[in-house]
Amino acid sequence: MKHRAIATVAFALTASAVWPALGLASGPGSGGAGLGATSSSPKASSGVQPGNITVSATADGVSLSTRASALLRKGLSFTGTAPRADAGKTIEIQRLGHETGWAWASTVTATVSHNGAFSAVWHTNHIGEFSIRAVLESAASAAAAEPQVTITVYRPSLATMYGPGFWGQRTACGEKLERTTLGVANRTLPCGTKVGIYYGGHTLIVRVIDRGPYANGADWDLTMATAKALGIDSTVRIGAVSLPQP
Repeated sequence: MKHRAIATVAFALTASAVWPALGLASGPGSGGAGLGATSSSPKASSGVQPGNITVSATADGVSLSTRASALLRKGLSFTGTAPRADAGKTIEIQRLGHETGWAWASTVTATVSHNGAFSAVWHTNHIGEFSIRAVLESAASAAAAEPQVTITVYRPSLATMYGPGFWGQRTACGEKLERTTLGVANRTLPCGTKVGIYYGGHTLIVRVIDRGPYANGADWDLTMATAKALGIDSTVRIGAVSLPQP
C-alpha cells in the first residue's frame, strides 16, 4: 500500500464541533502518570489511558500539581505548596525531555506566598513528553529532593481515518492491515515512530505504520481500530506528538 490517494473516511466538521472534543479541562487524578502503555504490537489491546487528569507529587515539604495533558501554545497551570518559612522565595518550574537535550531547563517561576502556596502558568511553546519538577530557592536545595511529575504537550492536528478497502494489504511500512491493527499513517515520520494521541480526554500511543494522508489537508491518518479505540468516527482535530527515545 505505497500510495493511498485519499482517506477512506473523511467528514468535515466545524471548529466549534471539533475543539471541545480534546477535553483539556483538569480533572481529578493522582501521582505522576505519563502517557500510559505503548501499543507495541499493532494488534495489541487498545492501550487507551485517561489523559484528562491531574498529576501531583510531594518531596521535602514541597508539592506540585498540574495537568497530565496540554496543547501547544495554551496555558498550562502549575500549583503547589512549600513550607511557610520559605515565603517570599522563588520556585523554579523546570522541564526535562528530548527538546531540552535531556537536561533540566527553566520553564517558569513563581513566588511562595505567605501561606506557602504558589502558582505559575507556562504558555507551552514546545511539544513533547516532559518530566517536570519544582525547585525551591534555598541554600540546601542542591541536596534536597524535588517533586516530579510527567506531562505531555500535544500539537493540535487534523486527523482522518482509513481501513475499509485495504484489509489484508501491506502498508508502506510492511504491516498487514487488518480491522484490529492499531497505528497511524504520516507522510514524513520514520516507520515505527511512537506517536501519542490525545482525544476526548483520553490518550493512546501507537506507531507509524503507513504513509499518508494525501487529502483533506490532514496531518494524520488513523487506522479504523485506532479511531474506534478513541471514539472517533469522522475527521477531527486531535492532539498528536511524536515520542522519540532518549
